[in-house]
Amino acid sequence: MVRTVTVGLDGSPEARAAAEWAAREAQLRGLPLKLVHVAEPAPAPVAQAPLVGPETRQHWTPQLPDESAEGLRLRHPGLEVLTEQLTGGVPEALCEAAGLADLLVLGSRGFGGIGGFVVGSVSLAVVARVERPVVLVRGGEQAADEHRMDPAGVPSAATPFRPVVLGLDVDHPDDMLLEFAFDAAVRRETPLRVVSAWPETATSYYRFPGDAELQDDLERSHRAALAEALRPWRGKFPGVDVIEASRCGSAAQAVVNASRDASLAVVGRRIRTGPLGAHIGHVTHAALHHIGAPVAVVAHG
Repeated sequence: MVRTVTVGLDGSPEARAAAEWAAREAQLRGLPLKLVHVAEPAPAPVAQAPLVGPETRQHWTPQLPDESAEGLRLRHPGLEVLTEQLTGGVPEALCEAAGLADLLVLGSRGFGGIGGFVVGSVSLAVVARVERPVVLVRGGEQAADEHRMDPAGVPSAATPFRPVVLGLDVDHPDDMLLEFAFDAAVRRETPLRVVSAWPETATSYYRFPGDAELQDDLERSHRAALAEALRPWRGKFPGVDVIEASRCGSAAQAVVNASRDASLAVVGRRIRTGPLGAHIGHVTHAALHHIGAPVAVVAHG
């Protein structure tokens, strides 16, 4: 089996941005890029309409993967680009494609009405079901967005990468999640900022005697747990500059705030199902809807 970075392609601006990001990631990993297009039957009104525009037809054209591959090869010299045409339901086909990839990349729409990002039902269904890492990339994402400004304050893809941010639950520090984040930081030669949150005490709002001491004890305990969780990984990746960030309050808000200047945000999703099926968890949900950088979701036990 050929290891690949795989991207779901449908001709939309979001998918094109995802394909460009996936091409850059494939080059960082030294892997081929695979473009996967899922061909669904065109709805009858579309199939029968004589004057539908190219933006409508491209979702059903079999030439889309080959045309996209040709452009990516031109823009990313030396990159091996593969194509695959699948049929059937889009979520099911993408889940199957993800199982054969190192990484699946999907596009995500721009700002929604409440100041966040719109994550489509297909993307959410895939993220909730696959056990391989999935990265969601926003429409309009450019290579320069992942890098620091140049000395003149101009966006540039030639400057160092912005940090990789990892949201970590110190009570369940999963190896797959940690390895993915450290590896991403190594490949980008950038610091890894590890964010972990601990809740305020129930009495912190009432200012009971001894609350300050209790809060200090909890903070020290959480910082020690975070340091212990990262200790073996610092040894495995000695070249990574690790920045530990222990925050009191909402874990979701802490990860979102820490990722404002990230090149990549990494969050986990526990593989579990409930009565209503698979779900992604509130921290991952917040990351997908409110972090502007590409967001990697790593499924783990």
